Formats: sequence, C-alpha cells, structure tokens
Amino acid sequence: MILETISSSSVHDAVPASQLEPLVPATARGEATRRKLLVAAEEEFGTKGFHVASVSSITTRAGVGQGTFYLYFRTKEEIFVTLVREIGRTLRRVMREAQAGASGRLPGERMALDAFFAFACERPGLYRIVQESQFVDEAVYREYYERIARGYADDLDLAAQKGELAPGNAEVRAWSLMGISHFVGMRWCLWTGKVPPPAEVDAMMELVSHGIAPR
Repeated sequence: MILETISSSSVHDAVPASQLEPLVPATARGEATRRKLLVAAEEEFGTKGFHVASVSSITTRAGVGQGTFYLYFRTKEEIFVTLVREIGRTLRRVMREAQAGASGRLPGERMALDAFFAFACERPGLYRIVQESQFVDEAVYREYYERIARGYADDLDLAAQKGELAPGNAEVRAWSLMGISHFVGMRWCLWTGKVPPPAEVDAMMELVSHGIAPR
C-alpha cells in the first residue's frame, strides 16, 4: 500500500494519463506480464468501476506482485486509459476483418454489426469502461469514438464513390450508424448478455438501407 500511495501522489498525477508516453516492455516475458495486468484490469474495472477497483485488486487478480505493476504503468489512471485504447484498437480490427470479404458495403455493414455485437458480449466490461472514461480522462473518451468515426467515414465515402451507397455526408452517416449499433448493443449485449436476435439485426439493416420514410 505504501508503494501505491507514493505512486499516486507522484508528479505523473499532474499530467493526464492520455498524454503520458507508455512504458514499453523490453522482453516478450515483460509483454506477457503487461498483458496479464490489462486482462485483470478489464475484469476489475468492468465489474467494479474505476473508483472501486485498485492497483492492489488488479495485481491480485493478475497473480503478480504489486511492485510489478509500476514497471508497466505509473498509475491506476494510466492502465485504465491504456485499456480504453486497447479496446478501441481491437474493436476496429475485429470489425475490419469481419467485413473484409464482403461483396459490397451493405453486406459488409451486416458483417461488421454481427462482429460488434459478438465482441460486446465477449467483453462485457466494454460499455462500463468506455463510458466511465469520460470522467477519468475525457480526452481518451473522445479519442475512442473519434478514431472509430474517422475510419468509418472514410470507408463510407469510398463506398459512395464506388456506387455501393448513395452520395451523402459520410461523417454524419458514420456517427449516426455508430449510435444505432451502440444503443442496440446496450439493449442486448449489456442488459441481457446476448447478441441481438437475427430478426432485430435485420430490422437495423432495413433502417440503414431504406430509412423510415413511407415508400
């Protein structure tokens, strides 16, 4: 506990965790330990929340000594921010891979949705961790969504250029589609622990493809 107290009152607390240069492990063994800490942190933050979780509870869950924590992260805030970024990178990769073989943008949208819902169910702490990050380090909270939106908008713009989508504001479309998947995922993955039924995803795709105007 002394080590944790000293670290938490260090000069690093004056700098937002999102602005700190990461402590990069020099060996594969070190990277494995760092990964164990991140997995444990996701479980702790996802179930207890940022303020209740502690460095000691993370290291206990990871099965490493508390002093080892400070070889990889300076503060609890830093491992939290690192985790938010890791979740974002992994989610973007998973969705890209899911739609890589799609025959067009709309089939790709469906594949990406299915991948997002599966990811959210496999990592149930995702919603709590990302939403709580706005109160821990707002910069990383905005960064999480803005990075998804930038890549998404680029893909939508390219699809429109290819004639796979009607012309339109790609940025607005990206944020709108992100909002749809976010709340449907919350309704199902977060609150029931299950992916949405296929019929519900079909209804989402109907909305995306044709809107709600009478035809």
